[in-house]
Amino acid sequence: MKLRKVSAAAATALVLALTATACGGDDGGDSNSGSGGGGDKIKIGIKYDQPGLGLKEPDGSFSGFDVDVATYVAKELGYEPNQIEWVETKSADRENALSRGDVKMIAATYSITDERKQKVDFAGPYLLAHQDLLVKADSDIKEGTDLNGKKLCSVTGSTSAQNVKDEIAPKAQLQQLGGYSECIAGLQSDQLDALTTDDAILAGFAAQEQYKGQFKLTGLKLSNENYGIGVKKGDTETVNKINDALEKMVSDGSWDKAVKENFGPANYKHEKAPKIGQIVQ
Repeated sequence: MKLRKVSAAAATALVLALTATACGGDDGGDSNSGSGGGGDKIKIGIKYDQPGLGLKEPDGSFSGFDVDVATYVAKELGYEPNQIEWVETKSADRENALSRGDVKMIAATYSITDERKQKVDFAGPYLLAHQDLLVKADSDIKEGTDLNGKKLCSVTGSTSAQNVKDEIAPKAQLQQLGGYSECIAGLQSDQLDALTTDDAILAGFAAQEQYKGQFKLTGLKLSNENYGIGVKKGDTETVNKINDALEKMVSDGSWDKAVKENFGPANYKHEKAPKIGQIVQ
């Protein structure tokens, strides 16, 4: 094939254009590469197996309080619901998912702790929960010390079960499984005696149709859990934007609406909306 000759001026223009493209990169809107909104997609980490908080429904949709909070925040950052890509983020992998850039933010019953703040930054808190116990309806477990010698379940990466063993029931037999659904199955089949995590999570499971009447919360309030939205360490701009969105969500009534819609069926006695930056010890 015979090549056409290119003038010097045209060649120079072509080189400059290619150079500009290489330096500028693709500004195509993968939100995880920047802290602002308005991109094509935003990836948000949630749980897939927590009814009332973060649950993947059989039809592929997602429901729960964390989902509603994250959807509201994303909207304030410039993303419509159809621009959100939900990513399952298990407890043991939350910090890694943020540091790798797999997700832009995580709203997955993510308690703010000093240890975690060494690895990620948090916006919020947006919900104050309390660690509690879920047991069979006919269980004789009424307080933390009753767990000595009992099989206590929680998920890998969660601090809940270890807190109980360290501070309340040193002889408890810890069983750490991959997800809360596995713990619930073990509790239902009497292979486990109790499941411990935050009351909001436990209430969501207890309220499910297939479990109604089978379980109960002990109401111990073993700890305060300040749920925050995790972002990559050092991304102060995104933290500030999320905090602004959370404050707006509370002030316009959307927070109260989301709480009632997601926790109402379980008669969950939730705390009032926490103040941004105010951690309850």
